[in-house]
Amino acid sequence: MTANPDLVRNLHLQAKACEKLGSPFNSALLTAAAHDLEAGGPVADLLAPWSTADLKKAFDDAVALRLVGGLHDLVLEGAAPALAAAYPSAERAGDPVAAWTAARAAMVEHRDRLAHFLGHEPQTNEVRRAICLAPGFLTIARETGLPIRAFEIAASAGLNLNWDRFHYDFGEAHWGDAAASVRLDTDWTGPAPPVDAQVQVIERAACDRRPIALSDPAERRRLLAYVWPDQIERLERIRAAIALALELKVEVETADAVAWTSARAAPRVGAVTCLYHSVFWQYMPPESQAALTRTLQALGARATAQAPFAWLRMEPSPENLTIMEVRLTLWPGGETRILAEVHPHGASVAWKE
Repeated sequence: MTANPDLVRNLHLQAKACEKLGSPFNSALLTAAAHDLEAGGPVADLLAPWSTADLKKAFDDAVALRLVGGLHDLVLEGAAPALAAAYPSAERAGDPVAAWTAARAAMVEHRDRLAHFLGHEPQTNEVRRAICLAPGFLTIARETGLPIRAFEIAASAGLNLNWDRFHYDFGEAHWGDAAASVRLDTDWTGPAPPVDAQVQVIERAACDRRPIALSDPAERRRLLAYVWPDQIERLERIRAAIALALELKVEVETADAVAWTSARAAPRVGAVTCLYHSVFWQYMPPESQAALTRTLQALGARATAQAPFAWLRMEPSPENLTIMEVRLTLWPGGETRILAEVHPHGASVAWKE
């Protein structure tokens, strides 16, 4: 059977994206996987559910990331020792050639387990995205002078619900708890954000359609599996954030984003209510995007100077999906501003305010 050319192309394009975003190891694995798919190898069997998918469907379902995530999950559990021996770690660089040989064998030996992993939609909780969002919260605090009610949708495991408990280096400027276990830096350009703003979070809550239960070791491992294995600092950072979330007993409600926002995030006198999200919008169907926009506009229409409402998001630009932006809409008034252009994983922030 001839391989689906769109699926092959998806693997190659994701390989290029991984290379560009600093994961040559995953890039090499995905390039090898594309060739294996064309040859009718074990990749073809694992990706059979997408055998007729067009390129958009393959990207929307993040098929390539499911595949490398599944392999990483085997490594993290210790279920495939030969594969683990070829993966990168803090002590050694990975060997993608040896890893691919071991991966092909693992796809056969652990076929059902990998198929089960691939059947679950990817969920990530990139902690470094908080360094893109936190300056937005500082801006909101400075401009309203009010304590913050923070509501996150598509929160995954809720790690970034603790954004005010991290420490940040914004270039030469610094903010946050100097003793924080989660410490974030970035390649910062532009003026400093308002680090002198008085920030007090008086309420926080989060929802996700399929939240990750951090109390479950398998779900914690799934979260780690989607962090690229040659990006050791990202793995260390997310482990610290998981430990903090477990200590603070963070909970993420299982709910639809639109209904939850309508029910939970109404403006309240004496605080600024902020609805926020990151790298979520493009995964919503157009009808859900429209419904959430209407909901936010309705909540914004209820805002007053004593009960303002903010919509803070880190998402691709509507005009150019290759550019990631931080945008803020603040009611009353409803003006939308582009605060920054940022790296998808928070590695750089170009602040514009």
